[in-house]
Amino acid sequence: MVTHGAPGDTFWDLVRKGAEDAAKKNNMELRYSSDPEAPNQSNLIQNAIDSKVDGIAVTMPNAEAIGPAAKKAVTAKIPTVALNAGMDAYQKYGISAFFGQEEKVAGTLAGKRLSHDGAQHALCVIHEQGNSSQEARCAGLKEGLAGADMEVLYVNGKDMTSVQSTVQAKLAQDKSIDWVMGLVAPVALTSVDAVKNSGSSAKISTFDTNAQLVTAIKEGTVQWAVDQQPYLQGYMAIDALWLAQRNGSTVGGNRPVYTGPSFVDATNVDKIADSAKAGLR
Repeated sequence: MVTHGAPGDTFWDLVRKGAEDAAKKNNMELRYSSDPEAPNQSNLIQNAIDSKVDGIAVTMPNAEAIGPAAKKAVTAKIPTVALNAGMDAYQKYGISAFFGQEEKVAGTLAGKRLSHDGAQHALCVIHEQGNSSQEARCAGLKEGLAGADMEVLYVNGKDMTSVQSTVQAKLAQDKSIDWVMGLVAPVALTSVDAVKNSGSSAKISTFDTNAQLVTAIKEGTVQWAVDQQPYLQGYMAIDALWLAQRNGSTVGGNRPVYTGPSFVDATNVDKIADSAKAGLR
């Protein structure tokens, strides 16, 4: 499995845990690697091809840069599936299946919920520049907000100290911002301190969860999260590769397999709290 996960991003711990559990169940050896830079990720895919692995699962946040490497795996007759990022492009490169959520749809639903919750000026915080999935989330958010103000703020997701200072400065400069929308749990959690230190009254929501985020929802410091079930993405991707080797099965009928979106909020957070503590949600 080759992903674009950055060091310290707990989202990818959940993806990897799902992949590891599927590999253990199927008596497979899992080799996991990641790099947030597209050229490096492509090199990791090429390394997997050169190692003659039995299957490859990839994420494609920048499909034009990463897709050709994945296509080489397909050409080499290595079963290849995609997860999390690249839904709009995976078929172009001959990849047999995709596991994830349609990001613009998820963003639109989040925007509609923000509108219902009374947001007038939302800040969508992108932590990986060049990631088409994150751009799609913010585009959907703007569409769903239906006339309310929304702007995008770019931050360095590999440095949470920098994230806090950037968000904090923006909130201090523009007091009309009443909602911060993170695109990953660590950014949302960091934004809690940014809101407090800036004197802002903005509320916070996010895409994706982790154990700390679940606690924040229970405590009310984060309002809700859009959940795409990263554990399930990792699990299903590896299961699909096992099936491909076992009997040539393909999953999804040439259509994406959706793992989200759904909402986690105060009404249902207790249902996943124990699983979140165990690193499964």
